[in-house]
Amino acid sequence: MTAANQAPKPPTLYIEGPAFWTPTLPGWEAARAAFRGEGTLTDPPAKRPSPQVLAPAERRRAPDTVALALEVAAASMAGAGRNAADVPCVFVSAHGDLSINDYMCSTLATDPTVLSPTRFHNSVHNAAVGYWTIGTGCMAASNSVSAYENSFAAGLLEAAVQCAADHSPVLLVGYDTPTVGALTSVTDSQGLLAVALVIAPERTERTVASFDWSTESGDGSAPAPISDAAKTLAHINPMAHALGLFESLARVADDDPPGPLDLPLSSTLALRLQLQPVRD
Repeated sequence: MTAANQAPKPPTLYIEGPAFWTPTLPGWEAARAAFRGEGTLTDPPAKRPSPQVLAPAERRRAPDTVALALEVAAASMAGAGRNAADVPCVFVSAHGDLSINDYMCSTLATDPTVLSPTRFHNSVHNAAVGYWTIGTGCMAASNSVSAYENSFAAGLLEAAVQCAADHSPVLLVGYDTPTVGALTSVTDSQGLLAVALVIAPERTERTVASFDWSTESGDGSAPAPISDAAKTLAHINPMAHALGLFESLARVADDDPPGPLDLPLSSTLALRLQLQPVRD
């Protein structure tokens, strides 16, 4: 391919409001410190979050997936200083709610007449983004993405393309929960992990890093964790593929910013990110 007919380079995009939640690192400040080797894991681990976006009754009934996703989504919006009602969103999960899926399959196989309408309602893959848009009054576009173990990179690519095409900020939320029951024989998801960030087309006072991005050949492997804290989460569930990006965000302001980061999209394709610190 000659230079004249090469595809144009995607525009540089900007990251605001990183958010992170897992029981041993319940919040971005705790995670950022631990990823920099300046903090420790929470002991005992935190209980599941209680997102204030929902009314108290809905908060109590919400499954873990919804609680996780809405907790980091709200934290990201607060960090970005944006109105959740105005920002398009991409929610991404490899599996959706595995606990409810196990319940649904077991009940349908044994006594389908006792199936809970509420749990059926929460079994769909876009349940979390539905709760978010209702709770925040968001009328902007919303997507729910799944690409099995490569879900985080696929969701990030979706959000980046949407941001670049529409020249509008996009909220990205990723979450996964443990496998239970018979599903443990086909997928190994061991705990709670959720992440979020806002991708913006222009720098603002809330920008924490910029990034250039492209698709490149890859071998399907996720970046190896660097910090001891991230190593404890490396195999927790498919959303652990986000750890490389969040470790990089924790260190991007250092004098030695991270090199290119390849996040797997498939066994042969990766989303390559090059983060740069924000300089005055």
